[in-house]
Amino acid sequence: MAATNSFDIVSILDFMEMDNAINQTEKEIQTRYDFKGSKTELSLNKKDKKLTIHSDDEFKLKAVVDILQSRMIKRGISIKCMVAGKIEQATMGSARQTFSLISGLDKEQAKEVTKVIKDSGVKVQAQINDDLVRVTGKSRDDLQDVIKLLKEKDLAFPVQFVNYR
Repeated sequence: MAATNSFDIVSILDFMEMDNAINQTEKEIQTRYDFKGSKTELSLNKKDKKLTIHSDDEFKLKAVVDILQSRMIKRGISIKCMVAGKIEQATMGSARQTFSLISGLDKEQAKEVTKVIKDSGVKVQAQINDDLVRVTGKSRDDLQDVIKLLKEKDLAFPVQFVNYR
C-alpha cells in the first residue's frame, strides 16, 4: 500500500506579530510630521478579535491604516485578515474604524476551499475538521499542485499550509 501524504490548510493570525506591527505603526505616527499634535490611537482586542483605530479625521485614519498594512506585510501577516468596518464619525470631528480580525476558517470558508480543490480535479481528498481543512493524497506532487492552486486562487481570506507530512 502506498503511503499517504497530507497537510492542513488553516487561517491563523499571529497576535504577537500583529502586536509588533501595531507598536511599529504607533512609533512611526509619533515621528511623522503630518501627525504632529494629532490624537491617534490603535487598540487591539485579542479576545473579540477586533482592532479599533481612532484618529483626528478620515484622512489621517486612512494614512494610519496604510502604515499598519505596510508593517503587517513586512512581518508576514496577510492584510486579508483585516475586515474593515465602516468609518464612523466620533466626537469633535474625529473618525473611528473597527476591523474584525480573521483567525481560523469558518464553515463557509472551509467549504469554499474544499470546493476549489474538488473542482480542480487533482486526485486528493479534502476534509473539513473544525477550523482547518486536511488534504490527503498518495502523491506529494498532487499536494504541491493543491498548494500552488490555492496560492494562485485569490481567496478573500488568508490561508497557510501547515503539518506537511
